[in-house]
Order: sequence, then structure tokens, then C-alpha cells
Amino acid sequence: MTTRRRFLASMAGAAALGSSPLGSLATSGALSGTGFLEPTRIDGVLEAFRGDARPPREAALDEELWRQVQQAFTVDRGMVNLNNGGVSPAPAVVQEAMQRYLTFSNEAPVYTMWRVLEPQKEGIRQQLARDFGCHPEEMAITRNASESLQICQLGFDLEPGDEVLTTDQDYPRMLTTFEQRVRREGIVLKQFPLPVPAEDPAEVVRRFEEQITDRTRLILMCHMINITGQILPVREVVEMARGYGIPVIVDGAHAYAHFAFTHADLECDYYASSLHKWLFAPFGTGMLYVRRERIPELWPLMASPESLDDDIRKFEEIGTHPCANYLAIGAALAFHQGIGAERKEARLVHLRDYWARALLEEDGVHLNTSLAPGFAAGIANVAIEGMEPSEIVDGLWRNHRIIVTPIGHPDCRGVRVSPSVYTTLEELDRFIDAMRTMARDRTAG
Repeated sequence: MTTRRRFLASMAGAAALGSSPLGSLATSGALSGTGFLEPTRIDGVLEAFRGDARPPREAALDEELWRQVQQAFTVDRGMVNLNNGGVSPAPAVVQEAMQRYLTFSNEAPVYTMWRVLEPQKEGIRQQLARDFGCHPEEMAITRNASESLQICQLGFDLEPGDEVLTTDQDYPRMLTTFEQRVRREGIVLKQFPLPVPAEDPAEVVRRFEEQITDRTRLILMCHMINITGQILPVREVVEMARGYGIPVIVDGAHAYAHFAFTHADLECDYYASSLHKWLFAPFGTGMLYVRRERIPELWPLMASPESLDDDIRKFEEIGTHPCANYLAIGAALAFHQGIGAERKEARLVHLRDYWARALLEEDGVHLNTSLAPGFAAGIANVAIEGMEPSEIVDGLWRNHRIIVTPIGHPDCRGVRVSPSVYTTLEELDRFIDAMRTMARDRTAG
């Protein structure tokens, strides 16, 4: 039997002999014998999904099936969290995996974290790449979508007068990034509006293309717009821009693991996402895809040695960082894949339609999000005529302990609603009733 004392002794012996600690541990099986690094188990939570051959839309309606998923999370049912687009809770299996890695890291971090655990990140890189549909040497593991996007936004050489193009519905932090380059380097940031909702992909492409000039050097676009849940035609915009020789950075913060797609559906050169949203990975985890031949020409956010110029890992040069967060991504991927991307998307769309179609029956309520297939998924933006978004948010929280997000954009003022797979229909009924009450009170007043 391998005890912890024997385990640490074996590591010390391997180090003294100059052999690879990771290699010897991997072949001996000692890693799994510690009690901390056992392979993460789904523990039967998703057993009902195995062999379920029903169409995803049919499975999405099976409340008994989804009750098992609901019970996999440790959320406080005393409140209704409908802001999973900001950051999502992780299921218990992910929390437990992270705790095991964290506990082991703290035994002797310069050894256990740096020399034993850090090399295992390569396995996570392979899993993420496989799920996204790219080569592992094109997948960087980061802390969030903002870091991944800023690597791209700040990594291109630009000169005064060079133009970068994006919409006026992009994420504020990413607009701030370009605005700093405007102040510091004299580049030009061009923004333009999109229809709300946008149900004509050709019109979206046309609006991007008509803004292009001979000074346009870079385009930033959302895959899914955070304020409305609008899905944009990434592949079509990328193909159009490629004809002009203009790189496109794709902000996939809300898209990855939310609805089913792979890189082959996008064909972009740069894609960034957070993993603590819809993949349910630990807080502070993200990913960055860069097409292999584009890696050498993109500067990292933090300096890396010249030897890494053509290595995807140059984008991970951030100094000391926690391995536990990154390695627990594996448990999140297993949970996500256990549900199935298509079933997960179908369930999120069903939850959105459940509350949205009920509220559309009320006078004075309207959506800023399309319910047509393919233009949105689990996120939607709803407004009550005559009510400020902040009023709705405050009323829902104060009187019902329901969490939503205020959206103040002039083209889509309302509240963003983003339930998740752990959300119950009873919780959505509470939200529907609360919104109906506010809408009727406003109409009566």
C-alpha cells in the first residue's frame, strides 16, 4: 500500500537520481495512490444520460433527467440566480477536484505544484483542444476571456492612424482596451451599431464590410453578444475580412460550452473564451485559440523568451499561478461532455423559451433577443415598458431574491436573464410571476 510518506520519499529518490518525477510517478501509479489526485468521477450524477438516444430537443423536456443535473450543484436555493452569464457556479465534482489539487499543491508547492502538477496541464490542453476542434499546439490556457482577448488586442503592432473596427455592443472591457491604445498610440477605434435583434446574417456582414477602409488593420467581433445573447455569423465575417487581409479576433466569452460548435464552424484565426461561465470550470480559467502559423506574429501580454516565439505557451507566461484551477478544468470538461453539447444547448434554449414566451403574453413586455433558432441560446434580454432596468433588478432582488443583470445600452435597455442547467422550472415560475406583477402594476399605474 502506498502511504503519503512513501509517496514523498519516492519523489525525493527520483529527484536525487536525476530522473523525471512525473515520468516515474506516472508509470508507478503513485499519483493516484496519494488520495488527492484520483481521477475525478461523475459519481453517477449523469448516469441517465448514457445511452440516451433521444433527439436533444426531446431530452431537454425530461424534467426527471435534468433533476439529476440540478442536484450536482451546491447552489443556494434560497435565491434564484439568473445571472450565470457573468460567472457560473461549478458542480460539486469540479469543486472537489480543485480542492484535491489545491491540498496537494500546499504540501510542498515548489515541488508538488511546479514539478508534479504543472506538467499535467498538458493533458488539459489536449482535452480542451479536442473539444474545441483544434491542435493542442494552438490552445493556450488563460485566466479568463479578458486576458485572452487583450493578448490579441495588444499583441498586434499598430501605428498612429491605423483603424480597429468593432460594434457598439461589444464588451466594455474590450472597448476600454482599444480606447487605451487610442490614447497611448493614436490608433482609431471605429464602432457601429447592429440591429436588435439581428436576424439577417448577410446584413451583419454588410455592416462590418461597409466600415472597412484602407486603414483598417483589425476587427473584433463577438460570437455571442453579452447584453442580448445574440449569436453573430463569425465564419461569414471572417471569410469577408480575410479577403481584405484583415485579422478577426473573436470574443467567445459566452459561446463556448453554451451551444454546440467547433472551430471548423468558425474558421477563425483567434478565439477567446472564459471557462468559468458555461463550461462550469473553476473561477479564473479561460482559453485562447491562435492558429498555429499566426502564433509567431502575435506578441504575448507578458514578456516571454525568444525561444517561445512560435510556441502557444508564450501566452501563458504570467509568473506563479495556481495549478489547481487549471487541472480541475478536466473535471468540468467531463461533466460537460457527460451531458452532451447538443443536449445542453437544447436545455438552455428550452429554459429561455419557458420564461420568455410566458412573459411575451403580458402587455408592456418585450424582448431584445430573437427566439428564432440559431440566433440565440440560453441568454435573453427582456424589458418592461416604462421601467428602468435598475428598477426591475432592484425589485426582483428586494422582493423575490432573484438575480438578473441590468442592461443600459440605448438599443436594448432591459435586463439580461441567463438561467443554467441547474435552474428549475419552479424557479423560473417565480421569476415569471414576479415580472408579471411588476408589468401589471406598471400598466395599472
